[in-house]
Amino acid sequence: MTRKHFTHQLFRRRLPAGTAGEEVLAEPNAALGLKRSMTTFQLTMIGVGGTVGTGIFFILSKAVPIAGSAVTISFILAAIVAGLTVVCYAELASAIPSSGSSYSFTYATLGELAAFAVGACLLLEYGVSAAAVAVGWSEYVNLLLKNLIGWQFPAALSAAPDAGGVMNLPAVILVILCMVLLLKGASESAKANTIMVLIKLGVLVIFAAIAFTGFQTDHFANFSDFKWAGVIGATGTLFFSYIGLDAVATAGGEVKNPHKALPRALIFALLIVTSIYLLTTVAALGAQKVSKFEGQEASLATIVQNVVGSTWPGTVLAIGAVISIFSVTLICLYGQTRILYTMGRDGLVPRIFAKINPTTHIPVASTWMVCLGVAVLAGFLPLTLLAELTSIGTLTAFTLVSIGVMILRHTAPKLKRGFKVPFYPVTPILSVATCAYVTYGLAPLTLKAFGMWMVIAMSFYFLWSRRHSRLEGLKEHGMYLEDANGEIREDIVVNFR
Repeated sequence: MTRKHFTHQLFRRRLPAGTAGEEVLAEPNAALGLKRSMTTFQLTMIGVGGTVGTGIFFILSKAVPIAGSAVTISFILAAIVAGLTVVCYAELASAIPSSGSSYSFTYATLGELAAFAVGACLLLEYGVSAAAVAVGWSEYVNLLLKNLIGWQFPAALSAAPDAGGVMNLPAVILVILCMVLLLKGASESAKANTIMVLIKLGVLVIFAAIAFTGFQTDHFANFSDFKWAGVIGATGTLFFSYIGLDAVATAGGEVKNPHKALPRALIFALLIVTSIYLLTTVAALGAQKVSKFEGQEASLATIVQNVVGSTWPGTVLAIGAVISIFSVTLICLYGQTRILYTMGRDGLVPRIFAKINPTTHIPVASTWMVCLGVAVLAGFLPLTLLAELTSIGTLTAFTLVSIGVMILRHTAPKLKRGFKVPFYPVTPILSVATCAYVTYGLAPLTLKAFGMWMVIAMSFYFLWSRRHSRLEGLKEHGMYLEDANGEIREDIVVNFR
């Protein structure tokens, strides 16, 4: 192998079908591709459903002890970082509609090596996030069972070994239930998710209304004493609450009119999510002292129970949490299966992960592999480590998406875009800078674990993936175009200058 060919392998780029602005097929070949059946509303609900969940129902008990009442600033900072990146996602998603999300965006802008690195980050991000959400779900299930029937899962079967248990059985059960639903089809999963999201939003509004009746301003008396180290540390922990926004882009291959629907859904979802987070956080802090959050299980349900002096509001909230956190797990698993499917089609992971069931249009092998892996993580790892690992994977992917916007503006200025980043190039530069700053605030153990994961991933790429890429053996030019049938057109030299 020559040095020239090796360099070509690392930096060759692929544009998915629909990039050049040609008509996107509404019904692709059922045996070969995913089915375009989702609407803008369903796509927005995927973003909201995948985002509003454990981040607000559970993670306050982890973040408030770090930042105190200034955790509201942490949520705002996380929203700003996510917002800067969301507009970058919106531009790339409108120009490069694909089920690969930031993986596909990076493949089209930075090349194959960087794309594989992002793919590895996304697999970590979605897998670990789904596991973290499932762990949080188990606490609400136990509270609900205790309030309704006076029984709950034994401690040994509802906690990871690190927390003194044997395994977290409720978390494993949740992942299996999500797998069953995912195997039925994308449209069915999207409809179920929409129903769960509406229930979730209603429950959070009820929580805020009850919590505000017990609101005490003195709970914010020490707000001005916050330390930036704590605020930034909490921001890193909370950042995984915005992972669902990336899930919108993973549905690019299954949505109608993706050039317009994707950017709209991304922006709508961010606005809804940020509003809900701030409303709920302020209500929770006003109703309960900061000192009581640490180690508190099912914190929102406990807060309303204390405000009212009865278990019934907590039971209602626990029911809403069980339903809503189910939807977060569902969306995280959905996103991960689509990333693995797209990487399988590109030959960067074994092609069995790209096989589609001709009846349900679902990547069956990807779904089984993802769900079984996540079930193991959810059953045996603690939540705090899972949350921070999710955050660093998300931040890395967000950073490369923002860089990708700048590169694509330079290399393909004439490429059709349904949306453009405002205040370019300031916005993507700020996105990169803020992501780097939040990453710096994460725990050293998280950085080490992430580094080990990336070493394993890059070793796999150099030893296997680059030789099995479907671009291997084609005429060597910098950019390849995928046609509407999913075939690579090596005879076309792409130029959007």
